[in-house]
Amino acid sequence: MSNAQQKEHIMSEPTFSPASALVGDPSQFGRVAEDGVVYVRLPEGERAVGSYPGKTPEEALAYFVRKFEAVASEVALLAARIKSGALVPSDALEAVTKLRHQVASLNGVGDLATLAASVEQIPDLIEGHRAAYEARKEAEKVVKDAKRAEALIIKEKIVSEAESLALSESWKTTGERLKVLLEEWKAAPRLDKAADATLWKRFSASRNKFDKRRRTHFSQLEAASSAVASKKEEIVAEAKKLATSKEWLPTAKRFKELMDAWKASGRGKQSVDAKLWEQFKAAQDQFFAAKNIDLEKRQGTMAENLKKREELIVEIEALLPVTDLNSARKKFHDLSEKWFKIGMTERSKRAAFDARFLKVENEIESIQEEQSRRTDPTAIARANNVVQGLLDAIEEYEEKAAKAEAAGNSAKALVAREAAEARKIWLAEAQKGLADFNK
Repeated sequence: MSNAQQKEHIMSEPTFSPASALVGDPSQFGRVAEDGVVYVRLPEGERAVGSYPGKTPEEALAYFVRKFEAVASEVALLAARIKSGALVPSDALEAVTKLRHQVASLNGVGDLATLAASVEQIPDLIEGHRAAYEARKEAEKVVKDAKRAEALIIKEKIVSEAESLALSESWKTTGERLKVLLEEWKAAPRLDKAADATLWKRFSASRNKFDKRRRTHFSQLEAASSAVASKKEEIVAEAKKLATSKEWLPTAKRFKELMDAWKASGRGKQSVDAKLWEQFKAAQDQFFAAKNIDLEKRQGTMAENLKKREELIVEIEALLPVTDLNSARKKFHDLSEKWFKIGMTERSKRAAFDARFLKVENEIESIQEEQSRRTDPTAIARANNVVQGLLDAIEEYEEKAAKAEAAGNSAKALVAREAAEARKIWLAEAQKGLADFNK
């Protein structure tokens, strides 16, 4: 390559490196005098750069060559970083200023003139790569904005669902779903601090609202269960006192009244109810066992009573399946009175009939409880509010989407459309739940 071609190449693309600066013997760029002083050769003459006492001339010269190569490497590295687009143009210009001072004051042995010329070529290199740098930064910004929009959609969807669940009364299902949404939030990409904080505040508020309502609900259940347990404990205490009574008829009547009081007291915690029921039934059984022993002489009557029960239980079981609750309740009430008016029956045979009687009674009670739930005006009103709220939200988001599309903001429109679609799914579930009340 001619000197002219080499100069043109250097001006267009600086490629200085230590290897190209030192050709052959390093002594062509410097020498060591007899007194140990090291000189570098420059176009305008020699300049002393220092000495390295206690070393051979070759070692001293090599030391100052390495100092030169270190700065030359910085020049080459700076050029490479500019070409790769990794360096901000303003930072690169600051680095050039620093390198100028380093080269000007460098006490090293090498082609200092070429090194200085290479430094002066870098500003042109910076300008030549500025457009590519800016294009890359712009592309990075586009990608970053797209990722932010995607993250915003994800987190807005999570928040919207959490808000829709804040008034749910499906305590277990909703609680588990909110835990899943929390994990989805943690896994979702981060937004800027302000946007994340705003969405998190909404998300957290919905979770707290649901948790507070759930705690209140179960606290009320606990209070109601305690009241039921208190009533049943009183019934059990009286039943235990009556267990040894010999007043057969009045005591049997009182046990029936206690049984009615037991049923009227409602249901409490299953474990507590079961324990108290065992105590009540034990007292009742103790009394009736003694009564049965006392009335063994009336076996003929008990056999007749057994026949009555056999006939009556068929009528009672015929009430199932229930097609008309009110009619079934009235008939069951009438038949129950007949059932309890039947005299003594052998205990070993009575148990099977009692189980069949209890099965019918429990079935009617369950249907009655279900009907009461479906006709609860408070629950129906809440369900209607949820449905109306979702309808209003869908309309609002669709209006936002339309406005955004009209304004040419497709990203905002997409967020609004997805929010509307999500609420349509929730609306279908809410309407399904509302329909259950009308069955």
